[in-house]
Formats: sequence, structure tokens, C-alpha cells
Amino acid sequence: MSKKRSGGGLSPTQQAAKFLGVSVLAGAVMAGIALPAAGALGLAAKGSVESFDELPTNLKTPPLSQRTTILDSEGGTIATVYSRDRTVVDLKNISPYMQKAIVAIEDSRFYQHGAVDLKGVLRALNKNAQSGGVAQGASTLTQQLVKNVAVEEAGDDPTKVAEATQQTLGRKIRELKYAIQLEEELGKKKILENYLNITFFGQQAYGVEAAAQRYFSQHAKNLNLEQSALLAGIVQSPSRYDPVNDEAEATKRRNTVLQRMAEVGDVSQAEADKAKEQPLGLKVSKPKNGCITAVKGAGFFCDYVREVFLTDPVFGKTKEARAKVWNQGGLTIRTTMDPQAQKSAQNSIKEHVYQSDQVATAATIVQPGTGKILAMGQSRPYGINVKKNETTLNLSVNQDMGGGAGYQPGSTFKPIVAAAAIEGGTPATQIYSSPYRMDYPSPVQLCDGKVWNEKGVSLTNENESEVGPYDMKTATAKSVNTYYVQLISDIGICPVTKMATKLGVQRADGDKLQQRPSIALGTQEMSPLTMANAYATFASRGMYCTPVAIESITQRVGEKSKSLRVPKSTCSRAMSENTADTINTLLKGVVEDGTGSEAGLGAGRPSAGKTGTTDERYAAWFVGYTPNMAGAVWVGDPAHKRKMQNITIGGVWNEKVFGGRVPGPIWRDMMSGALEGKDAPNFNLVSIPDMPKKDDPGKGHDDGDNGDNRGNDNGGNGNGGDGNGGDGNTTFPTPTFSIPEGFIQGTTNGNGNGNNGGGRG
Repeated sequence: MSKKRSGGGLSPTQQAAKFLGVSVLAGAVMAGIALPAAGALGLAAKGSVESFDELPTNLKTPPLSQRTTILDSEGGTIATVYSRDRTVVDLKNISPYMQKAIVAIEDSRFYQHGAVDLKGVLRALNKNAQSGGVAQGASTLTQQLVKNVAVEEAGDDPTKVAEATQQTLGRKIRELKYAIQLEEELGKKKILENYLNITFFGQQAYGVEAAAQRYFSQHAKNLNLEQSALLAGIVQSPSRYDPVNDEAEATKRRNTVLQRMAEVGDVSQAEADKAKEQPLGLKVSKPKNGCITAVKGAGFFCDYVREVFLTDPVFGKTKEARAKVWNQGGLTIRTTMDPQAQKSAQNSIKEHVYQSDQVATAATIVQPGTGKILAMGQSRPYGINVKKNETTLNLSVNQDMGGGAGYQPGSTFKPIVAAAAIEGGTPATQIYSSPYRMDYPSPVQLCDGKVWNEKGVSLTNENESEVGPYDMKTATAKSVNTYYVQLISDIGICPVTKMATKLGVQRADGDKLQQRPSIALGTQEMSPLTMANAYATFASRGMYCTPVAIESITQRVGEKSKSLRVPKSTCSRAMSENTADTINTLLKGVVEDGTGSEAGLGAGRPSAGKTGTTDERYAAWFVGYTPNMAGAVWVGDPAHKRKMQNITIGGVWNEKVFGGRVPGPIWRDMMSGALEGKDAPNFNLVSIPDMPKKDDPGKGHDDGDNGDNRGNDNGGNGNGGDGNGGDGNTTFPTPTFSIPEGFIQGTTNGNGNGNNGGGRG
């Protein structure tokens, strides 16, 4: 026996059969009525109730795409992103005026009919026949909901959208079948709620809550009579009745809705007439979508979060699956970004490097022991206006995460060489001759058992006054190139690349680290995030943790919310605590009495770090840390064209840029603000005896870091820089080590003719 609706009358199936019969007899199409003769439609009007019943009844309703909110670690909003600007709300949170207005103008008999309004069909047939065209449609709200669901499921695929809206009898029949299903399963109130949440209201607003915010800057539950009538009127043609671009047409349409509400008894005629006299009263909120809207300069961090979501398998096995979840939205993403650290980073960047400068800076802060990214910023803001020096290239991260090919880190790589050596048993008291100029030692052991064996590739220190012997502590504080090249020739390249891998250090372009002696001087391109996280390993006494940006994600699907799995940091021991403590002792000396003295945080805040300046000053770095924060600052030309000589940066003239001079102060101010009010723990330091000496030879440097990279991987100029340090000719006692022949005061002219010269930045 056929089911009857709770209100009596025919069951939905009986209604459908009767409806089909009426349509067949009339020789016309169903519901929409906006079609030519049935025979040309792909599904002829001869269809019977039996063929109708053969259609599938399971309407796959996709979750409505909604806005995604990205939060900082304290719950503050960083940015709102969405494929479609929509916030789903319950019917109780939609103004009664809005509910009545949409029913009155779109389907005034909504509560009296089933899935299809037979009277409406006949009325539309008659009206269209009289006009000789299409004067009226007859789709109910339920049928419109079915069509909107199909459009929603099609997403941004234009072909699928066209299929979902094509005017064919076949689609209309399927639409009716699904409408019957919804009427049986949901009931009127739920259908109305779904309709108001899925419908497009123009101006990028999907659903009534987004529309209320867009046009009136308020919630849907607070819409008054005339506001509700305006929104209800937009639905039929969002472009034609757009109140922002055609106030007169929108007003006329609003008044039509008000009159219809009076006719069906939702409001009195007097109320409708009074509302018609009111201005539109728009208070338009501009669409705010995407990382370009991020606060505190966090656009690049926001973009990094998006890249993590789209690339990490934890969010879906395939790229397409992850993109579908992201575009569906409805996510609340709590990130690791510390608002205090982010604000401090951006303030320091803004103070020291201007947006209009010829070069840029990027800075990243990471928490040791957890891998949490606390801040990420740069001087060129997130945007697409190239003339204003805006960019969407994230200068802090690797290429596969939205960054570029990276920048040579220069001498900031030297601590990794030192860590590899110490971990392998080399004492921190190791002394090398460290001449001003020398050839790269050859041969040098590689990982595969082979050797690097090229003669005549030369390098120098920054200043001619920098002539050894030096021990590791002094060579690190002064950033002596020749010391570190001699060190890597002793231990081999393989321990260095293995240590780098343990520290998560990789080339920004995704290529493998090249096994060349010049790696000791930082000639292979890295990103600030990579270097900050590597140094965080020193701060955490040898525990490396993979970087993470997401704390938790909650996804709303319909009325329910669920938590999604998120990537977790994985920590592993990269070196012994003693090795890390030794590196911390060495790098503490850099900021106390070395090339990084301008970056020091003061006696009350123990810090350590290393400067880096690449060949010809295409890039300059400072990477440093305290026991509870690690940060990296890079300064340079992202296009690798502008040398940082005779250049104004942040309003300050620089004859030559050093890692300690420009990046150092940026790091100092950034970290000072980020750490304000936080504990100031001490490092676990070790005792490193000073090298025996008769007299103090003086600093022998000009607060630079030795230029780091003389020459380049393709054979570059290796001429030394100008020094203004102390007398480098002070005599030393006979060192307790052997000096290889030709190491001291070599006669080469410094031109690197091989493929292992220093980096170019």
C-alpha cells in the first residue's frame, strides 16, 4: 500500500505518478518547464512510473563547502580561507523574516505541497502557453535544493557544473526523484535550513549567514524585514539584482518580495508598504579570503600551513583527496604560531629592512625540542603587486613548500662541520695552521669510498690579517675559512653530510647535498626554516625534531564536528649531549666576542649563534638561539642579482654587508621581543682550554665573518677582503701539529678554477 504523508493526501510516489501523467498528457516538461518539445531532450516524455522508479533514490549530498579559519597558538584568527564563503547555521539562527521571505518569493505553497507543486506546474504551463515563451517556472524549494546540491558536488569544474544545470528532461526527472527522497527523509524545516545554507546570494557569498555578513555586516539571525526581503530577492538572479552594483534594480526586486509577503499573509500590507520606503541600508563587508588577509604579517605562515595540508599524506592518500578536503573547508586549524614571536619578528623586519629596498629579508623562529614553528615573516609582504615589491614566494621555506631555490648559508654551515668532527672524536682544541690563502686540500674522502681530487682550487680568509694557527674556538669566533677547510679535509665530507641529514639540513631545491669540500663554507642553498631548525637541535642538546606548523584541526560537517589527525613532530638524537654542549660553548663565544657580537641579547639572556656572508655578498645570515628559541635571519636579493656592497638597507648606508651587521641586529631585536617575559635558562657549557700563546694577536677582523665563500661552484673569484684588524704578525709557539707542504702563504692568486670554490649567495 502506498504511503501517505502525515498531512493526508497522496503519497509522494502517487504524486510523482500523477505529475508525470499530467506532464506527458500536456506534452511538456516537468518542474522547470523551460524546455522545448520533449522528444529532443535525451529522455522522452513517454517515460512511465515504472521507468521513473528505476532511477536511483540515493542522493549523495556532499558536505557544504565552508570557510576555513586558521588560528594562532592562542586561538587568535590569523586568516580565513575558503573555496566558497559559507558558514552553515541552524534554522533557529536564521531570522524568521528571512525564512518567510524566501518561501514567499520562491515557493509560497512550500508547506502545502510535497516534493512537487502540481498546481504550480499547471499554472506555469498555462502561463507559458499564453506568453508563448517561458514566463514562469515551477520548481519547488526542494527541487531547487537538489539542483544546488548537484552544483555543489560539481565544485569548480565547469564541465560538471554545466551537467548539473543543463536543461534536459532527464535531469528534471532525476531532480524530482531526489526531491521526493528529501521530502521523505528530512521534512520541511530541514529542507528550508539546507536551502538557505547552500544557496548563492552573489558577491561570493554562499548561504544566508555569509550573505548577511557581506551585505549588512551582521548575523543572519538579526536580519530585519526589509533586509530579508532584499536577500530573498537576490536568489533568482544574483547578478541582475546585485544591490552593490545596481541599487535601483535591487530595490525594485526587494519591494516585489515585500508585496508577495503581504499577499500570502506573512506581513500586513501596512508593514510591507513601510518597509518599501526604507533605503537598502547596505553595510557591505568586502570579501576577505585567503592568506593575503592574514594579520601580523603572517601571510607566508598561512600559506605554509596550506602547503602542509595539501602535501602531507596524513590528510589524504592523494593530492586530489587532500585538495577536496581543503576546498570543502569547514576547518578550524590551530597552528603553532606564537603571536608574540610573530609580532616581534615583523616589527624587527620592518625596522631594519624596508619593503622598497633593493634586497629583502626573511626570518623564522622555531622552538627547540618540539619543532614548533613560532614565527615566519619577510620584508616583502604577501601579495601580487610586483611594483610594490609584493610576492607570494615564501623566502623562508623550501621550494616544494612554496619557496624558492634557497640561498647559500655561508659560514652558518660551519657549526655543522664542527659537530660532525666533534661527534667523530676530534677535540675542540684541535689546531690548524689556517693561513690567509690556501688551496683546497686534495684528495678528500667521500661517502662512496671515492675521493674528491682536484688541484689548484683556492680560497682565502676575509682579511689578510687572519693568519693562524687557530684552535676551533677562535676559528669559530672569527669565522676562519681556511681552518674549516682543513678540518673537513681531515674528517672527510661524508661525516658532514651525514650530520647535516640528521639535522634536517637539505638543499632548498630538493637536490641531494653535493659532496665537495666547499660545503664547509656553506655553498649549497638552504632556507631559513631549515637553518633555524638545525640550530634548534644544538639548543635542545642534540635532539632534532621535524618542523611542525599545525597543532590541531577540527572539521565541521553538517551539524557535527570531528577532529582530524595532524602531522606530529618526530624527534631523534642527532648527536650526543656533549657534542651539542660543545657547539653551544663555541657559538656562545661568537656572540660574546666574535663576528656576532652585535646580535648578542645581553648578559641576562644567554644566546649563541653564527654569522654568514656569501661570496661577493649576495646573501648575509645570522642564525642563533637560546635554550628555548632558535631563529634564522637571511638578507639578500631573492633574484641573486644585487650584491650587498654600497647599498642602503632600512635607511642605513652599508659599504659592505656582513652577517653580523645587518642580519645580526634583526635577529637580536626579533628574539628580544619574542622572548620578553619568558624564562632565561642557561646553556650546559663545557670547558674548552684556550690555545697556548705568548701574545694576543688581536681580533684581526672587521666584525665580518670572513666572506665565507671565496669563488663559486663554477669557478669564482677568490680574492680576499679588506681587513682593519690588529697586527696579524704576532709570533706563536711552535704548534703541536704538522703543517702540510704549501699550506702557508700560498702563491696562488685566489682565482678558483675548479668546481668547488666558495658559494655566490
